[in-house]
Amino acid sequence: MEQRGAYTAERAAALSGVPKSTVHYWARQGILIPSVSPERVKLWSYGDLMALRTVYWLRQTKRDPSGREVPRTAMKAVRRALGEIDALELDVWSEDTAPSVKVDRSGGIVIEHDGEAQRLGGQSIIDSDMLDLLAPFDTREGLHGPDLSIPRPRLRIVPGKLGGSPHVAHTRLESQALGALADSGLAQEKIYRLYPDIEPAAIEDALDLERQLSQNLQPVLAA
Repeated sequence: MEQRGAYTAERAAALSGVPKSTVHYWARQGILIPSVSPERVKLWSYGDLMALRTVYWLRQTKRDPSGREVPRTAMKAVRRALGEIDALELDVWSEDTAPSVKVDRSGGIVIEHDGEAQRLGGQSIIDSDMLDLLAPFDTREGLHGPDLSIPRPRLRIVPGKLGGSPHVAHTRLESQALGALADSGLAQEKIYRLYPDIEPAAIEDALDLERQLSQNLQPVLAA
């Protein structure tokens, strides 16, 4: 579990930027079942965060550079993309480096690491319209998923560290713990004093991220 990350539905929705109602619906319909724990307390993996963005983006109608409407990607291609994401080696993520992972409109996945790009699944990808699955992700509902590697300048997300929880870089201090202190009413200056070895700017990054994630969980129209 540690190497894959583990997120509740609320956390998976907030980090991916996909509405929580949609995350639950896809799990019920078997479109994207949480891969860490599909029963009781459902847990989604770090790969599932990318998969949530993939399904959402591929199943939207789009426009090509000429303005022509492009139909939604067929579910067969979506499932192929999900299979390729599920097979990704997540141990290449670290505090200092993360690969580039992209999907094109046909469901093809490209991963680039250490300057080498690999097209997964043996498919030829010629579509220039690609989604970066780690970059900040906006939805039509007005939600904003953060960067899934560097959510803030002084924060990191690593699948194999702290269950994939966002944390202050090169520490084990999770942004969620800092956010809980702020939510309890503790003044920011007092939080600084609790963590004298952590620079205030890193704590500010963590609190800012948690505010964004909280906003992502506000009620929206179901997708």
